[in-house]
Amino acid sequence: MPTRPGPRAGGSSRQTETARPARKPGPGPHRQAARPWLQLLDDEVEPLVLDSHEFDRVVWSTLWLKRPDARLQFDLADTDGGTDLRWTLYADAPVPDPALTGHMRKRVNEIINANLRYTYGQ
Repeated sequence: MPTRPGPRAGGSSRQTETARPARKPGPGPHRQAARPWLQLLDDEVEPLVLDSHEFDRVVWSTLWLKRPDARLQFDLADTDGGTDLRWTLYADAPVPDPALTGHMRKRVNEIINANLRYTYGQ
């Protein structure tokens, strides 16, 4: 059974995680007005959270009007003193052409690896 760091107030306690069912689809990721990091282009829509498992995974619906089948999966892993994030873009057949694939990858990089990170001062 995996463990997760617990509160850091005065100690290094750890909590034991029990298996939890997946969460129901919820509102999109742009919930905090104080962090306007989800800056969309004209051909993009705000994604919905399709699935999430506490501590390790979040799946978004598409960002792109041209590819309503696309999904973004974010996998999170504990590291010493932080969290590693890996995102994977999924799309049904036919695979997007190289130009669209490049555009989609660039946009995820801008939104997540730039805009979102900058709101946290990184």
